[in-house]
Amino acid sequence: MKSLRLITPYFSENRMTILLGLVCLVAVDILQLLIPRVIKFAVDDLTAIGVDAQGLGVYAAQIVALALGIGALRYVWRRCLIGTSRVVEERLRNRLFSHLQGLSAAYFDQAKTGDLMAHATNDVQHVRMATGMGLVALTDGIVLGTAAVGFMAAINLRLTLFVLIPMPMIIFCTRLLSRKMHRLYQETQATFADMTEVVRERIAGIRIVKAYTGEKRSKEALGRISEAYIERNLDLVRVTGFFFPMMMFFSNLSMVIVLFLGGRQTLRFTISPGDFVAFIAYIGLLTWPMMAMGWVTNLIQRGKASLDRIDRILSTAPGIVDPPDARPLRRSRGDIRFESVSFGYTGGEPVLADIQVDVSPGATVGIVGPPGAGKSTLLALIARRYDPDRGKVCLDGRDLRDIRLSDLHEQIAFVPQEPFLFTGTLAENILAGRSADEDKLPLAARDASLLATVEEFPDGFQTRVGEKGIMLSGGQKQRVALARALLRSAPVMLLDDPISQVDTETGARIVDTLEQMAPERTMIIVSHRLAALRFADRILVMESGRITESGTHEELAASGGFYARTFRLQRLEEEF
Repeated sequence: MKSLRLITPYFSENRMTILLGLVCLVAVDILQLLIPRVIKFAVDDLTAIGVDAQGLGVYAAQIVALALGIGALRYVWRRCLIGTSRVVEERLRNRLFSHLQGLSAAYFDQAKTGDLMAHATNDVQHVRMATGMGLVALTDGIVLGTAAVGFMAAINLRLTLFVLIPMPMIIFCTRLLSRKMHRLYQETQATFADMTEVVRERIAGIRIVKAYTGEKRSKEALGRISEAYIERNLDLVRVTGFFFPMMMFFSNLSMVIVLFLGGRQTLRFTISPGDFVAFIAYIGLLTWPMMAMGWVTNLIQRGKASLDRIDRILSTAPGIVDPPDARPLRRSRGDIRFESVSFGYTGGEPVLADIQVDVSPGATVGIVGPPGAGKSTLLALIARRYDPDRGKVCLDGRDLRDIRLSDLHEQIAFVPQEPFLFTGTLAENILAGRSADEDKLPLAARDASLLATVEEFPDGFQTRVGEKGIMLSGGQKQRVALARALLRSAPVMLLDDPISQVDTETGARIVDTLEQMAPERTMIIVSHRLAALRFADRILVMESGRITESGTHEELAASGGFYARTFRLQRLEEEF
């Protein structure tokens, strides 16, 4: 089972704890097997009327002592074995989360959030159950079952062989059903992931659902996937529902054999009444190992199915990786160059075609164009969210693929087109983990034209913004994202439509601030508002993934192309 390699290191790290737990578990099984022996001697003495009240008290005290030992040792093995399974759960979940954070943007373009959530919750829990109670039941079943058979054989070998007649049928049925159970667990988990995604999506978009009175459609969508989930579970229950009763049937069949054959031998005095009672007690103990086989199969198949699903994610290599022999990049000059760059998203048409751009250190370059022209994709390539299909993007003359990602990201402040805010305070969202810059918060907020808004809040920078910044307007969220970028003082600043959601007056103040900062860093600004680009040293016009125009504002305004037409329309809008 290839996916087992994911959890073997955790077992190796905790091998002494696991060994102690297994020793205590085996000791518990041995003590449990001694209780029928005590009962045997007590019954034999009672049958022979060879024991008094004091003797019965001794037998009772022995059973109490064994029970106390079982209780103490059971506590230890639960702490060791079940505790280790919790460690495995925690390590595996952290490893999965860490790996997801290292995957490239292209992976998340196709992955469903609900599926990833199911992996991090349901699948990890099933692995924990398989490594915890699965290990316990397996060990318990082997040790207790083997020892119980040994004790029964010591009493009467022939009777023991008759009792074991159902065992081959149990093994055969287990092998027959285990593969089917594994397949059904895979399907059930996949359906659970789909259901999680439906719920997540509807809750995330609850305001749109309510605005368009889509509650009924949402309920119907969830109803359909819930029915599919129920069907998958019922398919599974049809197998497991047969599996466990089958175990009970064969276990009780062994009991019937003991009562019939063992009872006859007792009447003929072939075995003593104490042996007969002990034999029945051992059959009772043997029932658990026989049941455990079914439970272990259930747990292991469910855990294996989940581990295989997790393994598929962990086996996915990041598309964007650090070069093995990268030289450190301290402080970039901000020299950016595109050399015959072409790029297309996975399975789609080319978004950029033969892009040739040179951005000098300290220059400000504006990019305009119709929706879908490739403007945001151009910025994403500079931040190395994706690698080009052909050509290369260079920073200070070095191919971005030759620079460590951590070094590259330290050189870039990126304001995305759709600002994302985490649940927390304004301060936490602007700092983005850079607690050392807390004293610069007011300055960054002022430069982003956010400080006056912050001062209006009763809690100031400690105001909680809610999930995805729901307590803020679109313009306020955009300014928080801008303040986050300004706080970094990076030599390269990428701004994707930074004033699209603010009013004209606020936008003008932000543009003035950016113009003052422009000489200190290389700045690339994508904007549909041409007013944001008035101070740019050069403006590029992109259409259908190509650069169709390039020049200053004055040159482009007089060219009669896309820029000139857009400029005239926006000027007319301002006049009216």
